[in-house]
Formats: sequence, C-alpha cells, structure tokens
Amino acid sequence: MVKNANSAFMQPLTLSPELEAVVGKGPMPRSEVVSKMWIYIKANNLQDSKDKRLVNADEKLLKVFGGEKTVHMMKMAGHISKNVSK
Repeated sequence: MVKNANSAFMQPLTLSPELEAVVGKGPMPRSEVVSKMWIYIKANNLQDSKDKRLVNADEKLLKVFGGEKTVHMMKMAGHISKNVSK
C-alpha cells in the first residue's frame, strides 16, 4: 500500500522550458526537480547571505519564480507546481 501512496510523488512530470533551463530536460519526478533546483541554487550561490531560507533569483530563476527576485524556500514548491504538468 505504501508503494501506491508514493507512486504519485514519483510520477514523471512534464517540465516547462523555463524550468528545464534550470534543472535539465524532463520529464522527471517532483522530488528530482526539487533536488536539482537546490543543486542549481547552491552551485550559483543564490541563497541570501543573511537569511539562507531566501533564494535570490538569477535570470533563469526569475522566469520560474514568475518575476519574483527573492523567494522564500517554503514558497518554491508553488512556483515549481506552476512549471510542471502530468
């Protein structure tokens, strides 16, 4: 039963071109998208120096974040959801 509950989370999703520019070519499960977003954020030093919970968007992330320059990490899931489809 646990396998069925987890299968929706592991379902490959179609990514928007803007999100693919950050995390790579899809489809991929949401968990992998989130993981690759953090790899990108850390590799490009985009976490705010004073508050690590904030992400300062570069040109690519601005498109994913709907133009928001600074996004709290807890709000990233909402932005990701707008850039994926089943």
